[in-house]
Amino acid sequence: MNNKKRLLIIGGGTAGRTVINRIKENPISKYEIVGIIDDNPKKQGNYIRGIKVIGGREDIIRVCSEKQVDIIMLTIPSIYANDKVDILNMCSETDCDIKVMPSLSEIKDKKNLHKSLRSLRIEDLLARDPILLDNEKISGYLKDKVVMVTGGGGSIGSELCRQIARFHPRKIVIFDIYENNAFDLHNELNTFFPNLDSEIVIGSVRDNERLNKVFAQLRPDIVFHAAAHKHVPLMENNPSEAVKNNVFGTINVASCAKKYNASKFILISTDKAVNPTSVMGATKRLCEMVIQLMNDEGETDFVAVRFGNVLGSNGSVVNIFKSQIRNGGPVTLTHKDITRYFMTISEAAQLVLEAASYAHGGEIYVLEMGHQVRIYDLAINMIKLSGLEPFKDIEIKITGLRAGEKLHEELLMDEEEVFDTANNKIHVAKPIDINRTEFEKDLIDLRNVVKSQDNLAIRMALADVVKTYTFESFDDFSYMLGMDVVNFKDIKKRVAAEAY
Repeated sequence: MNNKKRLLIIGGGTAGRTVINRIKENPISKYEIVGIIDDNPKKQGNYIRGIKVIGGREDIIRVCSEKQVDIIMLTIPSIYANDKVDILNMCSETDCDIKVMPSLSEIKDKKNLHKSLRSLRIEDLLARDPILLDNEKISGYLKDKVVMVTGGGGSIGSELCRQIARFHPRKIVIFDIYENNAFDLHNELNTFFPNLDSEIVIGSVRDNERLNKVFAQLRPDIVFHAAAHKHVPLMENNPSEAVKNNVFGTINVASCAKKYNASKFILISTDKAVNPTSVMGATKRLCEMVIQLMNDEGETDFVAVRFGNVLGSNGSVVNIFKSQIRNGGPVTLTHKDITRYFMTISEAAQLVLEAASYAHGGEIYVLEMGHQVRIYDLAINMIKLSGLEPFKDIEIKITGLRAGEKLHEELLMDEEEVFDTANNKIHVAKPIDINRTEFEKDLIDLRNVVKSQDNLAIRMALADVVKTYTFESFDDFSYMLGMDVVNFKDIKKRVAAEAY
């Protein structure tokens, strides 16, 4: 009895041939290849390793039905985004399991392409074209350099380390307060880059003494600052921690980069910094302002790179939806029309590296995010990808917008002029003028107000520095019993005085 899975290969190029060869060479393979789909008319009707090319993408649904296909493998790692989405949508209309070979930039072991095949993910259905990097330009500033990544064990930080490792740095310093993720990343780098010198340094960006010791000992040439508190609802309830970690942590790291003559400092920013309505967004906008002023003095080039949500990062909506679906639902979202920009982790990291190669200092680079994605549609697609039916197997529940949450995000402020770079996925925003004297005074006020742990006063102090920040006070006035008129400036002065 033949228990082998009936397999349809999509793509008759190098990757498809590699998969076919591995299956044919394996005497105990669990697959029986029934045919190949390829859009090239010159290949159709011909044979590859004895397997016939039986049609183009328009034949996928018919072939799967006629040949009783169990599994489809899409083996075109260099495929353009729109073609990929089109083909996968056709595949999704069948009852077959779908396996996908990721883009070449995501494949770690290019000598064994067949090992990279994985199950279909939601990011495969987003129209994101493969990235063409200027590897020579990136290598020019990373090769033989000591590169430090703060928050190196996090989602963005760890992917930055993986991508940096490809460019032969002298050393990668993984700086993180959380040891487990850093430990796992270190082991991964040792496996895939055995000749790479990498070191874990445990520490907090709040600890200026620790940072100075690390910089003095290791002398990083390049600093990617990815350490930050990023969860909007959590930071709404803990604004003092957001300010201490994001703002003053950035000042600490940036000051060390300048003091110890790093050549480049790259801040990882967010679209939530644009016209912020959340504490987290306001702190990240403040960080952008910090590095802009830092760039005016010393030899270090300070730049920021701003982008939207990253699929699959820690705490991302994709991971939350996966967990909710796994637990039987409901899938919860805050508004039916809420939208967000998305890109993959590897895409974000690669574009950050390229943007940094353009840096002369003081710029804010804005990554091309494509179209905003409706989160409701994302939820529907993720439920379907799990083999379930929305509203029948899994409910979708609308919970209402949370404090600090926008319906739609923005990538640029109205005052910012934007210019193109050599890479059409990277733009540069002209910095807005900042009054240094006023800014430094506001930072002193902010530091004092943070000591009070007064959430309302902290928000007001943030709004004094970040003029585009708006917020709702909710019931923060409850402690001012007997006061009929609320004067924000009087409250801020009182709280600041109490903090001394």
